[in-house]
Amino acid sequence: MKESNKKLGEKEIPLSLNEEAKVIYHVYEGFPLNTLLVSFREKRRILSTLEGYKEVFHVANNYTPLELSHRTMANFQNYKQNFPLSLGIQPADIAFLGTGVDMDNLAVCARSYEELKVCCLATAGAGGNALRTGVDVASFVERPGQFTETTGTINIILLTNATLSDAAMARAIITATEAKTAALQDLNVRSTSSPQYQATGTGTDNVIIVSGTEGKPLLLTSGHTKIGELMGSSTKAAVTDALKKHDGI
Repeated sequence: MKESNKKLGEKEIPLSLNEEAKVIYHVYEGFPLNTLLVSFREKRRILSTLEGYKEVFHVANNYTPLELSHRTMANFQNYKQNFPLSLGIQPADIAFLGTGVDMDNLAVCARSYEELKVCCLATAGAGGNALRTGVDVASFVERPGQFTETTGTINIILLTNATLSDAAMARAIITATEAKTAALQDLNVRSTSSPQYQATGTGTDNVIIVSGTEGKPLLLTSGHTKIGELMGSSTKAAVTDALKKHDGI
């Protein structure tokens, strides 16, 4: 491992599921940062709003300080390739998110009903780019390979022991998003650019849904289903706790 990419230590994150989770404290390109890493015994089907559908051994949430994010966003494809390698993981074997929120402010919430288990791991910062979708005006137009840096992000990793169909994973993103917005509303978080309105999220939020391997594939994850209820409840609680930890709400 290059001197500019080295591990400094790690902390275990207890989960109610069988996955291994830990926060790794390490150096990347000379910058100290930390990463939540959740690892599986076999490849798991996941759906990420950042990378799409993948089958992976790991999912992660990476804290990147603002100075380093200027560099990584300028060449995002290089970062996607090299960052996993710095952890000893092949890029094809991991799906990860990035944020300016320290993993020491991670929030974890588990819910269960009979054989169903769900766990949400969330980080949240809404102090710099909270917005009300459908009302606020966009700040930039996407161009290939070009991104802007912002100071807030809500990242959600949602795990379950239940096998989810592709459609159920996609619908779970809506359930998680609605729960996130409910947390923002309950805390009265305002849009940064339009503070007369409540925020529905930030402009850089992302979600990873991880399917389990138990039972026949579930087809529905809306709030009318028990699995959807567990996803919504755990996400709302985790995002609320994460906002309190990072933003001091």
